[in-house]
Amino acid sequence: MKLYILEDEVRILQHLLQVIQDISYVQVVGHAAEIAKAAREIPALKPDIILADIRLKDGDSFRLFQEIGNENFQVVFLTAYDQYAIQALNMGAFGYLLKPIDEVALAAILNKCYHHRQQEQFDQQQLEIARQHYAAQGVATSKRIALKHVEYMEIVSIEDIMFCKSDKGYTTFYLKDKREILVSKGLIDYETSLVPFGFVRCHQSYLVNFHYVKKYYREGFLQMQNNEQIPVSVRKKEEVLKYLESIS
Repeated sequence: MKLYILEDEVRILQHLLQVIQDISYVQVVGHAAEIAKAAREIPALKPDIILADIRLKDGDSFRLFQEIGNENFQVVFLTAYDQYAIQALNMGAFGYLLKPIDEVALAAILNKCYHHRQQEQFDQQQLEIARQHYAAQGVATSKRIALKHVEYMEIVSIEDIMFCKSDKGYTTFYLKDKREILVSKGLIDYETSLVPFGFVRCHQSYLVNFHYVKKYYREGFLQMQNNEQIPVSVRKKEEVLKYLESIS
């Protein structure tokens, strides 16, 4: 698991490096004391997890992750003030650690992140197996799915779903007739069911029906038939290209 550290206090950085060197499954790929340097290095190094101080001399890391996005890695914020905790978690952080950094707490959160990544990779392998299985056997295009809204349950044809977007544990289904259905479940609850029907997880927040994809732009987004633009994350780019190449 590749790790990057954003910390401008030398003493804390040295402490982190000392603890991490004893964790066999973690590889430190870089560290920075400035936001500007981290903004250049993180996209190039593609870490799995970042330990990030919140307040640095040239800015704060909240703004950094808003600019470069954090869907391709997990973030654990380091702070001396617990008032930042809610803001950190609202940003989708994997967690936060209070300074001075406790060695046991640091090891525990890195272990949790490692197993989360392992499960993520396993889930992707299972989805690929399911996709290949259904592709080999053929799947009826009239398959339907039940979407449970707060006030009702609606049965829709899978072929009518253009894409799904998740946000804080909720998922919105965008249909070809321009309707939107909000359900109180995350994308993971629907991914296994939809992938065999031509859906691809192109981003942490999006599951796209490739029957409605019109163009793929190398800048990193898909253009749908209704001209909606869907982002493709760096981590999902290879999977999207592989699927595009399989279309005959």
